[in-house]
Amino acid sequence: MASSSTVSDGPRRAARVRRHLPSSPWLFAAPGLLITGVFILYPFVSTLINAFTDRRTLIPGRFVGLANFGELLHDDMFWTGLRNSTLYVLGVVPALVLLPLLLALLVQKNIPGITFFRSAFYTPVVASVVVVGLIWVWLLDERGLVNSLLEAIGIGRVGFLSDQWLLLLSAMAVTVWKGLGYYMIIYLAALANVPRELHEAASVDGAGAVRRFFTVTVPAVRSTMVLVGALSSVAAFKVFSEVYLMAGPDGGPAGEDTTLVMLVQRTGTGLTGRVGYASALSVVVFAVTVVLMLLVLRADRKEET
Repeated sequence: MASSSTVSDGPRRAARVRRHLPSSPWLFAAPGLLITGVFILYPFVSTLINAFTDRRTLIPGRFVGLANFGELLHDDMFWTGLRNSTLYVLGVVPALVLLPLLLALLVQKNIPGITFFRSAFYTPVVASVVVVGLIWVWLLDERGLVNSLLEAIGIGRVGFLSDQWLLLLSAMAVTVWKGLGYYMIIYLAALANVPRELHEAASVDGAGAVRRFFTVTVPAVRSTMVLVGALSSVAAFKVFSEVYLMAGPDGGPAGEDTTLVMLVQRTGTGLTGRVGYASALSVVVFAVTVVLMLLVLRADRKEET
């Protein structure tokens, strides 16, 4: 009797499991969906709505249509920020696409002590950007180590942090220096999948190191180079910490080194912050980063065809 009861209960238990099974995946996904909705989706939608209002920090605001975007076109600081952010992309992205690849080729070889160099190159990645920025400010200050060395050899002091363009170039150098190790790891993973037979065949045909680099290595890691280009483009256009730490909250001399993200922070914070206008700036930053991603992907598809 007990065995027959167990057999008859089996189909009923299976039916209950099937009845409750469709909701089970959602229970597992619920924590992730909740976090995404609270910290990503809601702020994104809220920013879009605020971009069409004149909201301030302590004032709800009212709907003003495209007035914020119209004001952007006549805001000199907006064009200054757009110029600096664009120059940052043009200066940083080529370096972060090529230099980490060359670095990965150097540390790929298994020679004694190479682990130390791999760790040393990766150390800036795990270091706090604030600490890195402060270190470089100390190095490039008017009375810093670099200027002291330049003065000692007779060149004289250079205004790395006081000249508009030198300050921007210095911030770019910090971004490249900090990102080298991160993208080096990505390239190392890609180079590990390149067949050694390709290099051996190219060597048999008489190809030197430079020719093998352009005919074997670059085509083999081209998709990774596109990925690095896309990631570094978005990060460079949204740069904030490096320029903020080196130029100060005012964006350097007369605010000429202000980037778009710095302008968003400056405009939208404080008790009198213009949240609506800052949201419109954020929408522009988002739109430009999407365009950058699409341009990189389109260029990759053209090369494939």
